[in-house]
Amino acid sequence: MIETLHIENIGIIDNITVDFKRGLNIITGETGAGKSLIIDSLSLICGNRFSKDIIKTGKDYCFVEIMISNDDVESDNIIVSRQITCTGKNKCKINGRMVTVNELKNYMESVINIHGQNENQNLLDENNHIKYLDEYSKDKLSVLKEKYEKLYNEYVLLKLELKNNYGNEKERKRLLDLIEYEINEIDDANFKSDEEEILNDKIKIIQNSEKIYESINNAENIISSNVLDAISEALKNLSKISDYNSKYKAENDRLQGLYYELEDVCQNIYSYKEDIYFDEQEKKEVIKRLDLLYLLKRKYGNNIEEIIEYRNNIQIKKEEIENMEEHLKVVSERLENIKIEMIDIAEKISNIRKEEALTLQENINNELNDLEMKNAKIKINVDFNKNNEFKINGLDTVYFKVLTNVGDEFKSLNKIASGGEISRIMLAIKKVLAKSDNVDVLVFDEVDTGISGKAGKAVGSKLKAISLNHQVICITHLGVVAAYADNNYYISKDVKNNHTVSKVKLLNENETIEEIARISSGVISNISINNAKELRKVACLA
Repeated sequence: MIETLHIENIGIIDNITVDFKRGLNIITGETGAGKSLIIDSLSLICGNRFSKDIIKTGKDYCFVEIMISNDDVESDNIIVSRQITCTGKNKCKINGRMVTVNELKNYMESVINIHGQNENQNLLDENNHIKYLDEYSKDKLSVLKEKYEKLYNEYVLLKLELKNNYGNEKERKRLLDLIEYEINEIDDANFKSDEEEILNDKIKIIQNSEKIYESINNAENIISSNVLDAISEALKNLSKISDYNSKYKAENDRLQGLYYELEDVCQNIYSYKEDIYFDEQEKKEVIKRLDLLYLLKRKYGNNIEEIIEYRNNIQIKKEEIENMEEHLKVVSERLENIKIEMIDIAEKISNIRKEEALTLQENINNELNDLEMKNAKIKINVDFNKNNEFKINGLDTVYFKVLTNVGDEFKSLNKIASGGEISRIMLAIKKVLAKSDNVDVLVFDEVDTGISGKAGKAVGSKLKAISLNHQVICITHLGVVAAYADNNYYISKDVKNNHTVSKVKLLNENETIEEIARISSGVISNISINNAKELRKVACLA
């Protein structure tokens, strides 16, 4: 159960702590004092979505913390908290350990079940009806549903594989033709990894051949005609005196080496003149080759290495497609076998649902009778889809129909039921499901919408009955409902430092009588007090 709820900076709530107890906890209070903020806070701690507007004006975060206790084992107390900043950042903890919002939500699903106006709307959506029936039948369905869901997940993946594996046969043939064309185009070009650099060097020389030839020719003439002749003349003079001193000989030898080096340079330069000669055909071939490379780069990669890599990858894809028929045959056979298994399990699930639907509708109808809807009847239809349109929960469509008046016919809930009737139908379902529900805490918000008098008394009685096996937290505006509480809480608002803040108080018996009198009559008088005492007395005897 929830032993303590602590809230900071939510709506007009500044900082409050509420100590809840076993049984039926009823919250009443002034209009706009923040009763719904209690439900909002519990919704936040359950990992549900939130709006940043819920954070108190002027604050940059809100915080909710609960202590979940076990009456039998003191050490089993668990602290769960969630802090949300104005930027939307979440900090969730379970017993001090950081968890994600999803982990928080999954954990709290086994602790708290919140029934509010949204769930009433969910009841009007027939897509949700199968969930109520399956929750009631979970002991009989759990093993079969687990087997079915495992097969269903594989079924979805296999169907996706059939769809995504290069399409149908015609599409695969078209893709193969394209791949073969691309492979042939790259193979026919037969580019080598270093060829781009070689081609670029060639085209530079071709485009500047006249300038290059002229410069080389001038350099050769200068070296051979001027420099070499000058050095040769110098060597003649140095050689005459080399025998006189070793220094002269050393310089003569150095100059001799320089002469040979320059002579070699001159010969190389001369040979370069032959390299820069290109006929027109060779020039066209280089340009054509570069144009082809540009085309392939535009289609397959930024350089020759990437083009070759692309070619190798599509070769692998080609082999996959060529072997796809055999693979898809295996997938198709597995898919057909799964369908047979799923149909068999789905039929078993459907038969159980049909049996359980009869007992569930009977139990709900008994509860409706107690809730002053004596002429109302719920009928649960379970239709098996023979077209094998598989869904995650089987092949059944489940929908609740309601008859509210004698002589009427069964109709959809969203076409016939008023707000008060929907609230009581939802409460009847909750009452029936509570017997098999492992959730410790049930929270009810606005469960008395659209009802009063005897119907309100019946609602209070049902909440009391549910609280025998669960901790129940309920917000109400009806004195007749509040009279059934084991613990009554009053929420009020006050102004402090120019800010409106909420506060919650656990009422004693006298204060409880006064609060029942206030919400029943609008004023506290001897008559309303006596009436409140009578309501309390009847509730205690129930």
